[in-house]
Amino acid sequence: MQLATCPDTTSAHRLGSAVLTVTAADGAPVADTEVEVAQLRHAFAFGNIGFDLIDLANGRGADGDAALADRWLELFNTATLPFYWGTFEPEEGATRTGDLLATAAWFADRGVRLKGHPLVWHTVQPRWLLGRPSAEVEPLLRERIRREVTAFREYVGAWDAINEVVIMPVFTAEENAITPLARSKGRIATVRLAFEEARAADPSATLLINDFDLSSAYERLIEGLLEAGVGIDAIGLQTHMHQGYRGEEQVQEVVERFSRFGLPLHFTETSLVSGHLMPPDIVDLNDYVVESWPSTPDGEVRQADELVRHYRCLVAQPSVEAITYWGITDAGAWLAAPIGLVRADGSPKPSFAALRDLIKGEWWLPPTRLRTDAAGQVGVRGFAGDYEATLDGHATGFTLTPAADVDVEVHPLP
Repeated sequence: MQLATCPDTTSAHRLGSAVLTVTAADGAPVADTEVEVAQLRHAFAFGNIGFDLIDLANGRGADGDAALADRWLELFNTATLPFYWGTFEPEEGATRTGDLLATAAWFADRGVRLKGHPLVWHTVQPRWLLGRPSAEVEPLLRERIRREVTAFREYVGAWDAINEVVIMPVFTAEENAITPLARSKGRIATVRLAFEEARAADPSATLLINDFDLSSAYERLIEGLLEAGVGIDAIGLQTHMHQGYRGEEQVQEVVERFSRFGLPLHFTETSLVSGHLMPPDIVDLNDYVVESWPSTPDGEVRQADELVRHYRCLVAQPSVEAITYWGITDAGAWLAAPIGLVRADGSPKPSFAALRDLIKGEWWLPPTRLRTDAAGQVGVRGFAGDYEATLDGHATGFTLTPAADVDVEVHPLP
């Protein structure tokens, strides 16, 4: 049976062009001159969680953390940091602000963009909130949102403002103080609360609604929110695939349904296993518990193939702006599943090389020497992002966008 494939429309909406003109001090074109052009970063957000590098960023790194960081930075340009209220503030007033600020600065110093996850969720909630009435919980939640967004606004440019609202008012698997609040206020009012407080703290932040429920229920919720005037900047779509790759046809169908809102789509939580697959009858992935879930040679080959297919399919969709893979390593991975691109011992799986061959290979312009024509010009075409042209040791930066060609002047040293 032939697999469904995504149409290759990448060149139409991901690539940009520039004309570099080398001119002397008097404005005359400089012909037959070599210019080196290199890509610095992608505009597209290729992300991963930064949870595994928090200790390293705070000077508590264990053996292998530095090597893991090098692999992380080799592939990704966007990090998601953990702001789960229950672990961020396990005791009232005692927060992890210092640790995460140091981590945010560590990533930012390396040119990595940052997102916080999540400001509001009904899971991983502080125990000290239990038993308090919703009238008391709401102002504490509002204060928590403003506090975190304000403290991190120098570094964190995007937030999952609220997570998994579709089930939030009816969630019963874990006692928490947010579900009763959402039940009493209703979904739309609860989402409005999260967005209003985050927006007030940082008007420039990109604010997402995020969910694993990609059914029509999520679509109806988004419709209601937009009709109510809630300022959603992007739609978050989770694709944890512990039960196997969903396939290009289903991925395209999801993208098509959620693209109709005219908002950017972020695939916020993506994972594919490199071991045995979770049984298909499991509804809540958290219900699957095994003593051991090893990565296997056959599973690693499958994971690499599926990862490439998934990324190709998503990058081919004009409405998709970001993909965040949910973990670089199997060590400490969610549900103890072998979803990492690196094994627990630090060695890379085939999926690491496969993704690198896309992000820093097929979709990347390495340092390339080009020679100007008689008019002193040379053309550059590549994936949208930041570039630099170097001549006589002097670098000139420029940005490629699919929207319009760019004209760049490059001058040799006098």
